[in-house]
Amino acid sequence: MAADGRRHIIAIGGGMLAPEGQVPVHLANALRLTGKREPRLCVLNTAGGDDPRWTLAMYDRLARQPVRVSHLALFPMPNVRDPEDLLLSVDLIFVGGGSVANMLAVWRVHGLDVILRKAWQAGIVLAGSSAGGICWFEGGTTDSFGRELRAFTDGLGMLPGSFCPHYDSEPNRRPLYHRLITDGTLRDGIACDDGAAAHFTDDTLTELIADRPTSGAYRVSGSAGTGVTETPLATRYLG
Repeated sequence: MAADGRRHIIAIGGGMLAPEGQVPVHLANALRLTGKREPRLCVLNTAGGDDPRWTLAMYDRLARQPVRVSHLALFPMPNVRDPEDLLLSVDLIFVGGGSVANMLAVWRVHGLDVILRKAWQAGIVLAGSSAGGICWFEGGTTDSFGRELRAFTDGLGMLPGSFCPHYDSEPNRRPLYHRLITDGTLRDGIACDDGAAAHFTDDTLTELIADRPTSGAYRVSGSAGTGVTETPLATRYLG
């Protein structure tokens, strides 16, 4: 639950920095938003097929931190009796990267689309990287369907518009995102370099943050006559 009683979503562009022996910078920032001395964190790796190596790495990374960690796995079946009870009992839900298309399909089968919206309305902080950033929006750019990047248009829609992660690290992301917005496949949105993130409070983009000074974020919108307009956004370095 957020300390200020408001709703928070942090969409990270991927490639999070995690100093040796420390919590990843963006995750530490999200934990601070809860205002709890020992926040309850649930991690979801549905986009990565619930690979146990990722889950164990998260537990190891947080083992010596004042954080009560749990996880929700859906493969081959839910690891808890009541996923809704688990997700609504924590202060922060963090979603990892991978296939956003597969993740959303599995979430909907298990009703997590509804549960996560309840969590958001209840003030539980939501955060995620790459696929875990796209999922909160209406759509974005993804490699869920193969090596060639494509549009994804079936997000949860809790945040309006679209999101493009890995804006600086994958050469095809930027031109594809511009093209998809120009032709109307995706709505206007936010693009984040690796290490940058968009922080929404309630329904408003309130801040762009980054775990390194070189990461940027951009508002990308369709523009009559010129096709697309890309506007750099002021980004606060968390370091």
